Amino acid sequence: MNILSNLTHTYPRLRIVADYLFILIGSAIIAMAFNVFLLPNQIASGGVSGISTILKTVLGWEPAYVQWAFNIPLFIAGVVLLGKQFGAKTLAGTIFLPFVVFLTKGLQPWTHDALLGALFGGIGVGLGLGIVFRGKASTGGTDLAAQIINKYTGFTLGRCVVMIDGLIVLTAAIVFDIERGLYALIALYVTSKTIDLIQVGFGRSKMAMIITSKQEEVRTGILNKIDRGVTKLSAYGGFTDHERPVLMCVVDQTEFTKLKQLVKTLDPSAFIIVMDAAEVLGEGFKRE
Repeated sequence: MNILSNLTHTYPRLRIVADYLFILIGSAIIAMAFNVFLLPNQIASGGVSGISTILKTVLGWEPAYVQWAFNIPLFIAGVVLLGKQFGAKTLAGTIFLPFVVFLTKGLQPWTHDALLGALFGGIGVGLGLGIVFRGKASTGGTDLAAQIINKYTGFTLGRCVVMIDGLIVLTAAIVFDIERGLYALIALYVTSKTIDLIQVGFGRSKMAMIITSKQEEVRTGILNKIDRGVTKLSAYGGFTDHERPVLMCVVDQTEFTKLKQLVKTLDPSAFIIVMDAAEVLGEGFKRE
């Protein structure tokens, strides 16, 4: 990923090509997951794909046509009502996703177990969406509807998404049964977690806030023995009102035990606050 980032920074046109590749690959993964996991098990986990699953079962309508019928008008409405910020990349995802759904409609289901369908369908959709988001685009659909509602009602964007997806899942529970609605919720949850994983990555880091009376020894130890940077933050004790600078340090998860042992060796009375750092960008960590 770092090699790709360096290349795209050097060659801006390559960045555009990479974005479109992300969109096409991500859309293809979503379409495959829809056809082999979600649709055959009647799992309508929100979005336009969920609507197409319901209409396929009730009216027999082709899911790809339903998705085009919703996506394209929503994209046009988004451009008219929200501006042109969506651009050609979102239009590409809006059109290409249903196209792949149509091309792969003949694929045999990979499972007829609804729970497996919900889990792996959610993973597939989340993986695809995460890749599309890395291309700085979206697949349109109900995300655009949520943004329109957000603009004209004042509801938060997150609440709008939840309302739309919740209505689709509720409809699925009524059309199919409660159990299918619950499976849809599972798929929706797995999708959101997979998107987070793709966006943030597998790596996890720890951020430590260290309050110590031996600041110089601890700072030098971290710099020399762990080879990590340290930032000194100005702070005052709430009880004494005396200045007590705080040392902030971010390390890989594998380095945290070494950091903790080092600090406790240098100052057994040191106070350490540890927090998860989901994504760290910069020297010594991931570069974008």
